[in-house]
Amino acid sequence: MDFWEFIWYFFWAYIVISFIAVLIGLIFDVFRDQSLGGWAKAAWVVFLVVLPIIASVVYLIARGGKMTERQIEYAKSARAQTDDYIRTVASTSSADEIGKARALLDAGSITTAEFETLKSRALAGASAPAGAV
Repeated sequence: MDFWEFIWYFFWAYIVISFIAVLIGLIFDVFRDQSLGGWAKAAWVVFLVVLPIIASVVYLIARGGKMTERQIEYAKSARAQTDDYIRTVASTSSADEIGKARALLDAGSITTAEFETLKSRALAGASAPAGAV
């Protein structure tokens, strides 16, 4: 194999891998789309598997305009779910925060004014670190 055959081989490998990535992205978009019914999703998947190049072009022309909107909507939904999960796992009650602040006050680490500030933040629902003033 000479140099140009080697380059030609890698060029076609790049084309094939890129096309597979596009095809997978289109299949994900088909299943992410809430406006399509089950039969329409099945038809698109069969079309993408049987005639991949033609189906990819047709899909991008017919449904490609909303692909970005669906991706953004999916990302926002995933972010909201992650934020909710983190909030439920990491949150402490106001009583816990006031108790930690009281322990700091009793240990002499903070003043009464700092304790009152931490207490008001806890009661207001603001999440401040226990040692912050």
